[in-house]
Amino acid sequence: MALHDELLDAARAATGLEDFGERSFEEGLEILTRALRTEARLNATGQATLRGLLVGLLSQRLQVEDWYRRHPEIDDEQIVAPLIGLGLPRTGSTALSFLLAEDPQARSLRMWEANAPCPPPCVGEGIEDRIDRGRTEVEFRTKTSPRRGRLVPASATGPTECQSLMALDFKAQYFQAFAHIPSYSKWLLESADLTTTYRYELRVLKLLQWGFPNQPWRLKCPTHLLFLDQLAEVFPDARLVMTHRDPAEVMVSVADLYAAVARSYSDDIDLPYLGALNVEHWSVGMERALAFRDNGGDSRFYDIDFRAMQRDPIGEVTGLYTWLGEPVTPAFGAGMRRWWEENAQQREANVHPDPATFGLDIDEIRPLFAAYTTRAAQWTTRETSTSGAEGLNHHGD
Repeated sequence: MALHDELLDAARAATGLEDFGERSFEEGLEILTRALRTEARLNATGQATLRGLLVGLLSQRLQVEDWYRRHPEIDDEQIVAPLIGLGLPRTGSTALSFLLAEDPQARSLRMWEANAPCPPPCVGEGIEDRIDRGRTEVEFRTKTSPRRGRLVPASATGPTECQSLMALDFKAQYFQAFAHIPSYSKWLLESADLTTTYRYELRVLKLLQWGFPNQPWRLKCPTHLLFLDQLAEVFPDARLVMTHRDPAEVMVSVADLYAAVARSYSDDIDLPYLGALNVEHWSVGMERALAFRDNGGDSRFYDIDFRAMQRDPIGEVTGLYTWLGEPVTPAFGAGMRRWWEENAQQREANVHPDPATFGLDIDEIRPLFAAYTTRAAQWTTRETSTSGAEGLNHHGD
C-alpha cells in the first residue's frame, strides 16, 4: 500500500468519516509522501511528527466536509475584502500580524483554530482543549529548538500564517522547512496550481466565521508572494500589505529559520541547500510579484519598510488604516503599544550566522533582486509628513 493511501485510511479510522471533499489535494499529498519516503532524512522525532501532521491534516479535511454536509448554509458566509499580508519572509510581517490582531473590530486567524478548525468556534466545543494543544506545540518548539522560538513569536491564541489552511490542500511551503524534500519543492515552485488551495482556505474561513457577526479578516503568509494570480482569483477584493527589507539580509535570516525548524526533525541538515532553496524560491516569487503589480495589481498594495516598522510601528499601522479607511481606536492603539513593549527583548536578541554558513554570497544575491530593490525604494518613499503616520505613495491613491 502506498504511503498516501495508508495515511488516508488512518484519517478515516481516526474520525469515522469518509468524505475528503474535492480530490485536488491528492496530487500534492502523493508528491509529498514520495519525497518524504525517498529524500527526507528524518530522525525518529521527525518521522513521528510528520506522520502525525499529515494524518491530522487529512482528519481535519474530513471534519470540515462533515460540517458542510450537515450545515450547507456555511457556504453562504461572505469573506469581504480581507487584508492579506505578504512579502519576503523575515521582513517584520509576523510582528505586523500581531499588531493587527490587537484590533477588536477585526478578525485574525488564530493558531488554535488554524490547527484544528473543527468544531467551528461558534459551537464553543473543545476550544480550551485546542488552546492547550496549541500551547503544548509552542512549548515543544521552544524546547526542541530554542532558536526557532526566538526567531518567530508564537502564541496559541495569537495570529498565525495561512500555511496551516493551505496545507489542507497539501500545497504549502512550510513542508519544506520540516524536511529535505527537493522534488516536492521543485513541483511546488514550477508546477503546482494553488487555485484549489485558496478555494479550500476560503472554505475553512467561512467555517470559522460562521455564527459570528462579520468582521474584516487580517490574514498573513509570505508565500502568497509566489501565487498572487491564484490568490487574486479566489479573493478578488482582497487588499494586500507588503513588507520590505534588504533581500540579502532576508535570505540569511530565513535560511537560519529553516535550519532552526529542521533541526527538530533531522540530524542531517544541509545548510547550503537551505540557502540555495530560499534564494531560488524567493527570487522567483519576487519576479512573479513584480509582474502581478505591473499587470494592474499595484493599486491593491500598501507597502511598509522593515526599518520604518522598527522605528514607529504604531505610525505604520495608522498609515495602513488610513489607506483602508478605517480608524485606529484607542483600545487598538493601546493593545499595539502593549504588545510591542512586551516583545521588545525578543526582537533585539536575533543575530544571524555568517552568510557563508549557508553557502550564501551577498554579492551574488543582490543582482537577483535588483529590480525588486529599485521598486521597493519607490514604493516605500513617504510623503512629507510631520506626524510620521501618513500612508505610503501608491499609484492612483
